[in-house]
Amino acid sequence: MLSTLLVAALVGTALGAFLQKGRFCFVNAFRDFFAYKDSRVTKGVLAATLLTMVFWGIAYQFGYYQTFWTPQWGLTGLVGGFIFGIGMTYAGGCASGTLYRAGEGYLQFWLTLLCMGIGYAAFTVAFPTLDSTYFAALTVGEGVSLFTVTSIPAGLLGVGVAIVALIGYATLVGRASTTAEFGERADVAQLHLGALRAPVIGLRQFARGTATYARGLARAWRTPIAASKQPWDPRTAALGITAAAVLWFTQHSIVGVTGPEARWTGYLLSQVGVEANSFEYWGSVLFQGQGVDVTVDMVMIAFVIVGAFLAAVWSGDFAVRVPKRRRLPNAVVGGLLMGAGSRLAPGCNIGNIYSGIAELSVHSFIAAVGIVAGVYVMTHWIYREVGCAI
Repeated sequence: MLSTLLVAALVGTALGAFLQKGRFCFVNAFRDFFAYKDSRVTKGVLAATLLTMVFWGIAYQFGYYQTFWTPQWGLTGLVGGFIFGIGMTYAGGCASGTLYRAGEGYLQFWLTLLCMGIGYAAFTVAFPTLDSTYFAALTVGEGVSLFTVTSIPAGLLGVGVAIVALIGYATLVGRASTTAEFGERADVAQLHLGALRAPVIGLRQFARGTATYARGLARAWRTPIAASKQPWDPRTAALGITAAAVLWFTQHSIVGVTGPEARWTGYLLSQVGVEANSFEYWGSVLFQGQGVDVTVDMVMIAFVIVGAFLAAVWSGDFAVRVPKRRRLPNAVVGGLLMGAGSRLAPGCNIGNIYSGIAELSVHSFIAAVGIVAGVYVMTHWIYREVGCAI
């Protein structure tokens, strides 16, 4: 048990540090892309997800894993994910982004965490009704990971999906380049030529960008202490996040945030006299009839804040920051929507986009669409007066 707790502390600390150093927030990844076509953090999210998928597939194929998280799939993922996406965009931070910013000293995000807890508690009270009128009504099939149901070896499947995703990304990048090259008035022949050349052009750009990134990383290693105190490229953070996630997968399960946070809510309420175990969602679903107590994944999540704090102190980024009054509604309303939405899905940006897609969960693909759609809608609402790039 002690060794498991040490692993939880190590993984949580590492995740917190990498999140903080790379400013690795899914709101930034999607909102900034929609609003400004800024894809720096988006590339980091894609890199972390695809790399984790490949290594989890290999680990699963050779038996070096513990469990998958595969909720039943249906429209619950789409609805709950959409609500969560709205909430995290309005709050200004996703589930993981909220944790690392809390570690940096942002009191606004501690308030967001508190309101997420209220959202978890409200969902727990309503769960018996929601179970029959919402989950049962909108659920289509049993949860499944494509790793477990295909005849293709899991490692090979992970590599194959990553290659397809890379080619798709390269095609989009290449198409944008060829459109700019030929201009809006290109004739049919030029458009066909551009479509054929797009993947090649995109892959060349990807190769050049990767080579430039590698050279920059090599230069940074020449002065590791100084480089460690600077903000990191999100792709560097993605490498560290992947390593921590692979270790966690071999020792415990996939990486999740809002599930352990919902357990923390039940546990903390039980410490002040609330019979949390008497509520079906806490007692039977989250704690699985084992009693309301601190679990390993709860420890890991707590250490994410510790890791972010240590990284922020090391970099000189830590400061107690009091939010402006006009930002308080974002923390309150956004937190409530994130807490409730993550349970209605179920799962958050980490459980469904990062970990869920990395484990090829059918439920998570649907929930990811809902989350991204929620971010898209809320981004356009926030920037409704000035417009968005996309």
